[in-house]
Amino acid sequence: MSNILLLEDDLSLINGLSFAFKKQGFELVVARTLKEADSLWMDGKYDLLVLDVSLPDGTGFEFCKKVRQVSKVPIIFLTAADEEMNIIMGLDIGGDDYITKPFNPLEMVSRVKAQLRRYTLYNGAETLENKEIFDSAGLIVNHQTHVCTLYEKEIALTPTEFNILWLLCKNAGKVVSTEEIFEKIWNEKYLDSNNTVMVHIRRIREKLNEPSRNPKFIKTVWGVGYKIEKK
Repeated sequence: MSNILLLEDDLSLINGLSFAFKKQGFELVVARTLKEADSLWMDGKYDLLVLDVSLPDGTGFEFCKKVRQVSKVPIIFLTAADEEMNIIMGLDIGGDDYITKPFNPLEMVSRVKAQLRRYTLYNGAETLENKEIFDSAGLIVNHQTHVCTLYEKEIALTPTEFNILWLLCKNAGKVVSTEEIFEKIWNEKYLDSNNTVMVHIRRIREKLNEPSRNPKFIKTVWGVGYKIEKK
């Protein structure tokens, strides 16, 4: 049974998600404020977090930043449909996915299951058929152990970030379209207005200390996608 922490202050939404999650066998713990979430949070206690952006005593972003200091647990943000900058900000500080209100609780359950599968694979709980290692110019990405090092220093990537990087690595020298990245990583239909891939690529580059104007590893092919060269 997976344990989920929901940080949300809307009672009607809490009731709907509680019913949907429990029907699918998830254990749901609810916090309605940042203060409650702080008292409930403990690294390793929850398998996934669902965080609302707007809360009575702050934002879900604040809680996400605290969690990301110690944990790679999957994080899904809840945001209003017209809050595009909040979506980008949430992904930029370490969120793995987002869902806009209003939404069907079953859609949320589907998103949660996808993130849990990805996280389980990341932590090696499933058999990995591909045991290749990408090794180029000081960057080593080990698909079997899900460890990334740069100049022998481990880089702390979230499961989503690692999976994007590995997708580029196993296609080294080829351009991988933004659409392909999104659909393979998130298992959803890509829309041109979606900035999710762009934000995650930027976050990976920052962790690799990539210069924005002339990145060493992940190259942008404008209007198409991204590629990483084998050097």
